[in-house]
Amino acid sequence: QVQVVESGGGLVQPGGSLRLTCVASGGIFAINDMEWDRQAPGKERELVASISSGGITNYADSVKGRFTISRDNAKNTMYLQMNSLKPEDTAVYYCNATIRLRRDYRWNTYGGQGTQVTVSS
Repeated sequence: QVQVVESGGGLVQPGGSLRLTCVASGGIFAINDMEWDRQAPGKERELVASISSGGITNYADSVKGRFTISRDNAKNTMYLQMNSLKPEDTAVYYCNATIRLRRDYRWNTYGGQGTQVTVSS
């Protein structure tokens, strides 16, 4: 059974940094696109950053120059380095991955439970 687990969230002061990690496991043959989304209280979920299997990245305008997405394909792991954090970055951050399982030709998207990031003094 596929599991997608996020970690690394926490409380940080404005201007601080955090590194989020997303690990996918469970019968995986290959992972295509991976992305980080976030949802703040009272707001819609939004895309933060995405990365293809080949390393092509895409960022929301609000995080460009501050956040860096990366991945380690050998470990089925994705990261989000967040620097110069602002209070408006406060949200639950979710990982999503498009995965093909062994013995299955189909690609499906799997997500995790999220990790809370709070930016406050």
